[in-house]
Amino acid sequence: MISLIRKSLSIEIENFVSYCNVFCPESELKLFTKSAFVQYRKKINSKVFKHLSNVLVNEFYTDNDLSVKLWNGFRLLAVDGSRLNLPNTKELVSYYGETKNQNTSGVVQARVSVLYDVLNNYVLDGVLSPLKIGEGKLAIEHLKSCKSNDLVIFDRGYPGFPLIYELNRANIHFVIRVKESFSRVVKSFVETGEKSKIVEISPGKKKSFIGLPFSKKSSIKIRLIRVDLGNENIEILMTSLSDEATYSHSIFKDLYFKRWKVETFYDELKNKLKIECFSGYSRQIIEQDFEASLFVSNVQSLIVGELNEELKSTPNNTEKQYQYKVNTAISYGILKNKIISIFLNPTKSETIVDDLKNAFKNHLIPIRPNRQVERNTEKYRRNIKPKTPKNQRDTF
Repeated sequence: MISLIRKSLSIEIENFVSYCNVFCPESELKLFTKSAFVQYRKKINSKVFKHLSNVLVNEFYTDNDLSVKLWNGFRLLAVDGSRLNLPNTKELVSYYGETKNQNTSGVVQARVSVLYDVLNNYVLDGVLSPLKIGEGKLAIEHLKSCKSNDLVIFDRGYPGFPLIYELNRANIHFVIRVKESFSRVVKSFVETGEKSKIVEISPGKKKSFIGLPFSKKSSIKIRLIRVDLGNENIEILMTSLSDEATYSHSIFKDLYFKRWKVETFYDELKNKLKIECFSGYSRQIIEQDFEASLFVSNVQSLIVGELNEELKSTPNNTEKQYQYKVNTAISYGILKNKIISIFLNPTKSETIVDDLKNAFKNHLIPIRPNRQVERNTEKYRRNIKPKTPKNQRDTF
């Protein structure tokens, strides 16, 4: 399952058994049927992959100060959500929900949300949930995986008093982009033309406060930042970094841009890991594939992160016009089978990782600074059919 089942199940089993018997002969693995595999995977809780991922990530952050990248002493995290297209089954429609267009047909979709370390490229927490659960609620759940030395960045789909209240209560710093129409306080700030200002925000007066940890009289002090984007465009950021002497107005444009890494992670998840090509149609299998993909992503980040650091310090690399990095798509393809041997041969894991690094080095790409690609937002609005056909799968 961690070798990412994307082809016909029969082909995947053949390849798996052949690989194990060649590179892990002590396993003496015999060919098994599709039915046997499906029956046994029903006994596996998808959370085992989340546990493995947490072990890997926690190990990276422990006693590894020289390798962990920080921003002004903070782990720099970002929360972002997306949607995944699922196979069309009654079970999945009932649990996750369906998005319909102007016709009667619809697409089965789940909401996905991740907490992502944008400097070290690790998924700290990932959730696959029904569409009816909003991104703000999932973001609050992610805070359980945060620490007091974290700085979390959110885009303009997240601002709201409940989230800011929970961040403040957990002593977690944040930067959130807000719309100019977010509140009267923000509107007033925009009209003044000021670049930075400490203000107080309060919850909406018309909502019910039953069961909430705050009341309509609650307020929180935050700092508003005005960022000039050029061509008379601006963005407004809301942050807990209130010390203007330590965190000057000028640093926030670049700081907020760093959240773009979580957007590129979704590109990897959907287009390189091909998460929407699920290996089955039940809710359990969907969750297994999702959690396994996040785990494999973190394994890849560990290996590629080490290799990219080595490439930066390589004399030949510094003499070239560009610095080079690993081709992410190809690295996943190389890792697909060899990830098995890392876990089946623990005594040889370091040697296997070194072999993977050498294979990755054969597929480097240049890092071209200051590249700008126009973003086509329309393609994200198109509902497409699920990528998991019921009658066939790729055999190559």
